[in-house]
Amino acid sequence: MHPIAKIIIGIILIVGSVWWIARMAWQDFLVVLNGAIPPFVFLLGVFIVWLEIDEWKIERELKKEEERAKREARRKARKAKKKKRR
Repeated sequence: MHPIAKIIIGIILIVGSVWWIARMAWQDFLVVLNGAIPPFVFLLGVFIVWLEIDEWKIERELKKEEERAKREARRKARKAKKKKRR
């Protein structure tokens, strides 16, 4: 099928569905929205909290790794100074 024919069919479907919602099923559409949006917003909030907690854990682990690396570098520097003194 030609792409323009598919575009025309898509436009017809869009216009038809908007007309159906606006004329015949507006109240039903609002009921569906009222029932679907709050759970979606709840799940979105849960997802955001989960992401932020995970990011917070990663930042803490990274900070611990950096502190370990600094301690290790200081320890190696002290060993190098002791070797130079001998």
